Amino acid sequence: MAQAKLIVETLKKELRKQGIHYKQVAQKLELSEASVKRLFADCSFTLERISQVCELLNFEIADLVHEMEKKAQLTQQLTLEQETELTSDIKLLLMAHFLMNKLSFEQIIRIYDISETEGIRMLAKLDRMKLIELLPGNRVKLIIAKDFSLIPGGPIQRFYEKIVQQEFFDASFDGKGEFRIFVSGFFSRTANAEIIRKIKQLARDAHQLREDSNELPLEERFGCSLIMAIRPWEVKVFDELRRVPNEKKF
Repeated sequence: MAQAKLIVETLKKELRKQGIHYKQVAQKLELSEASVKRLFADCSFTLERISQVCELLNFEIADLVHEMEKKAQLTQQLTLEQETELTSDIKLLLMAHFLMNKLSFEQIIRIYDISETEGIRMLAKLDRMKLIELLPGNRVKLIIAKDFSLIPGGPIQRFYEKIVQQEFFDASFDGKGEFRIFVSGFFSRTANAEIIRKIKQLARDAHQLREDSNELPLEERFGCSLIMAIRPWEVKVFDELRRVPNEKKF
């Protein structure tokens, strides 16, 4: 019931933010205004009606979940101390990464070279760091948002740029399940903004597909990484040939 109440409270907040009244919601749901008020009061929305209200808000359900997570006060960004502690211990970083990907503690220590005693110490540390809540039986509850942001230029981003990114792109991308595309050209600011919006939507879709995949047995899933990026940029060998090197590009 607490989860349902949080969803409804998030819907109400977004409706107020966009200036949408119960009358408009009633028209969308084809109900009386009194019936809509009861839905909000009793937190008795069906998934279909939640989806209809999201359409009115021009929201995806994933957007609603994202806003709900904020309201639940999940950690949206790690502190410098937390990032430093994670990157200073590769096994701890591995444990946090796979717990966030919904692997169980037992699955992690079975697949990776981490003893049960060592793993339990890591769980306790992650609990102390407020990334998880450690439950009986070495079960965990995540208290960090699934799409948390990194500190710009912070320890995890530097680890990513130095190790992960280099390894990721050291491939031909012609194997099964691999794909790479590079698009470059002259875009308007409006086009640039639209591409960024679509990338963010794809990221939300990817998060949701990952959540859906968590329902499958581990043997039916595999590690997979997706990188999406766009920035005003030109290949260095081209840029060096510009007659006006300081010309504004964006």
